[in-house]
Amino acid sequence: MSTPIVSRSILVLGAGELGMPVIRNLARMARLADGHGASINVMLRAASIESALPEKRIVIDEIRSLGVTIVPGDLVAATVDELAAIFSRYDTVVGCTGYAAGRDTPMKVARAAVKSGIPRYFPWQFGVDFDAIGRGGPQDLFDAQLDVRDHLRSQSAMDWVIVSTGMFTSYLFEPEFGVIDLPGRKVNALGTASNAVTLTTPADIGTMTAQIVFHSRTIRNEIVYLAGDTLRYEELPAILEEQFGVPFELGVWSVPQLMRELTDDPSNMIKKYRAAFAQGRGVSWGAEKTFNAKVGARLEGVKDWLKVNIKA
Repeated sequence: MSTPIVSRSILVLGAGELGMPVIRNLARMARLADGHGASINVMLRAASIESALPEKRIVIDEIRSLGVTIVPGDLVAATVDELAAIFSRYDTVVGCTGYAAGRDTPMKVARAAVKSGIPRYFPWQFGVDFDAIGRGGPQDLFDAQLDVRDHLRSQSAMDWVIVSTGMFTSYLFEPEFGVIDLPGRKVNALGTASNAVTLTTPADIGTMTAQIVFHSRTIRNEIVYLAGDTLRYEELPAILEEQFGVPFELGVWSVPQLMRELTDDPSNMIKKYRAAFAQGRGVSWGAEKTFNAKVGARLEGVKDWLKVNIKA
């Protein structure tokens, strides 16, 4: 039987939309008995740490108020060896930087994590089920994420945990994404009306990730699923009508249509995502397979999110 991993020194990479909820919840749980008095640290670029911008200062001040240590480092500028040297001071590294750091950065960070000798790594894979989607799809970033999975599975020096969350709930309502057109009172289903999508808020992902890190049964070398909600596109008009008191039309953006639009504009990231989700693979799963269901945690669904974030 392998020795349980007790996370006592944790490094979070990034403090953005997902990083901050992860940091808040790790700091909270570290103070509890199950947290074993763990130290929580976050790696940020020097420019962010020293920035005079009010929005940056608010983040830095909150991090410090939580008792979290700030560690200077740059995932893009640093070499694999330099990152490995930083990571080696910790027993758990949690990647929360998203795709903003570039397509090649997730693999560089994974290589650094393996080289560092840390016991456990949570890569930035907070999203869809890349294995189920497979290679060669419309969103090439997903292939890069599969490369990371292959690398982690090919080694035995370090344990890893992948947290699959589906789409961030707020992204479904992004006007630019176009699935929900609030002014036009219309839902544009991706692929077919019966296609489904799993949605989870960053706040809930932060809460659940902290629980996964400190779980009494050490979670290692596995994919953990979360779901705040899983809905078919055809269910959305009724939900929106209930919220706003006006009817919503349901339309369908077919796969051929979305692929044509992507062919005409091949570098458009939004069109890549639309076409990828329209395939209907690996972007949704039932509550029964989720960690939150197994531990009895109630997460925020779309109806809850709407009531708080979009006024009628």
